[in-house]
Amino acid sequence: MPHPLLPDLTTLASATAERHGFEMVSVQVLTHLQPMTLQIQIRCSNGEDVSLDDCAGFSAPMGEAIEGSSLLTEAYVLEISSPGIGDRLQSDRDFQTFRSYPVDVVYTDGNGHEQRQSGTLLERTADHVQINMRGRVKRIPRDSVISVELTSPTG
Repeated sequence: MPHPLLPDLTTLASATAERHGFEMVSVQVLTHLQPMTLQIQIRCSNGEDVSLDDCAGFSAPMGEAIEGSSLLTEAYVLEISSPGIGDRLQSDRDFQTFRSYPVDVVYTDGNGHEQRQSGTLLERTADHVQINMRGRVKRIPRDSVISVELTSPTG
């Protein structure tokens, strides 16, 4: 069950990121950690790579925005990062950026069973996710895809 403040925190993070030249990719609230951890992933609006300095520089204004909003009343740790290996592809931009990268696709087959296929990402269309599996093209219906995650080239 998502944290009840996640929608408000996502809206706040998105607006704050935009004001500082970033796009907010994802927000997670990890309540099982003490203190609670708020993880925010960003990317540069201009398409450049996010540097460690970018993450560090965004931490202060994001922290100030959270404090100013009074959304979180308990102690928390703020972590700012950028998408990378092991992260899920979500937006059309992700699928374009990581074309030809190795991915794992988790999906449900025609019988409702969860399946996993590994290959090189070819494209995501309105209807399918296509991967190259050692020279064979696998088309997976988009509505059956649960997740697409980047993997390391060595598996």
